[in-house]
Parts: sequence; structure tokens; C-alpha cells
Amino acid sequence: MSGTVGGHDLAPGFADPVLGSQSAFRGVLEAMSRPGRVVTLSTLPTAPAPLDPATAALALTLMDFDTPLWLDDAATTDSVTDYLKFHCGCPVTGEPDTARFAIVADAALMPPLDAFDPGNDLYPDQSTTVILQMKSLAEGPRLRLTGPGIERDAIATVDGLPAGFLDQWAANRTLYPLGVDMILTCDEAVLGLPRSIELEG
Repeated sequence: MSGTVGGHDLAPGFADPVLGSQSAFRGVLEAMSRPGRVVTLSTLPTAPAPLDPATAALALTLMDFDTPLWLDDAATTDSVTDYLKFHCGCPVTGEPDTARFAIVADAALMPPLDAFDPGNDLYPDQSTTVILQMKSLAEGPRLRLTGPGIERDAIATVDGLPAGFLDQWAANRTLYPLGVDMILTCDEAVLGLPRSIELEG
């Protein structure tokens, strides 16, 4: 479904919202349950720049009027905010620690992970999930992943992580079962980083 907001046309969402969301949900579920595995989403919407199609698909699938969203400066454009409000109905917040989801289109603009909500003892699932766009999920520095969902270890090749990310992730992991979850995206692909996973460069 497409529409017009503020006098300009919006990029359409999924051609079939139900089937598109179901397909994307299965993809992100596989990525989060099998950390280190790059999953290519088969059903994608048209994404407003600078969002990747996979990022837009996750937004349309996971976000609604009950999920406050934080956007980095690169993603804070009229076309993106209008698209997300129209298709998802999600409120946009200016404070990362009040967001259930965050979209970071430019890794250099990502706040430290401890700026986001890690959840609380009663509701650890209410932490922020950060969707971080990468330059590549096929080339670049190698990461070794260990932890739940991985038989021995897994190797991910990613390009575009923020400076100091591994130290931030190590601190985030010590909060478990609290902590931030992350989904890395690039073009049509996603890679899950649950808070329980250990990363080594």
C-alpha cells in the first residue's frame, strides 16, 4: 500500500502486507535463532533512502503503534519518518533509551550501546532492538560468534561496525538476561546478534 503524506508520495510497503510480514518474520526469526547465519529476505518492500530494503522489511514486520522508534540522524528524513508512521504507526522518539526499536542507517552515528534501554528484571524483553545497516555482510573483518544457538562457533564477515563495537558488545553481554539485541542489515540480507552471544574479532 502506498499513499501521500505532506504533499509527497510515499514508497509502497509490501505488495501483500500479510504474506510479506510473515515471510520477513520467518527470516528474522531464523537469523536470531542461528546467530552468524546471513539470511536473505525473499519478500521486500520499496525502501525510502537511506534505508536498505531489509531494514524497511523489518520495520514493517516488527513495529507498530506500541513500539517507540529511535532514528539516527541519517535516517531522520521526511521520507523515512512519513513512511514509518504511515505503514507502521510507530511513534518516533528523540531519546534512544525510550525506544523499543532503533534504526541506525550510518554506523558512525550510532550512540554507545549503553545509551539504549537494556530492559529490566521483570521485563527483559522490553529492551531496545537495534537495527544497524552495514556496508557488507559478505566482505570485511571476520567475527567469531559463540553462545546459544551455535553448536561450536560461527564466523561472520561484516564491514561497517562502529569504532569500539566489540568492547561495547562485551559490556552489553555482561548484563544478560538484560541487554540490547541487534540485527545487522545490508541490502536484502540480515544477521542476528542476540544479547547472549559472545563476539571476538
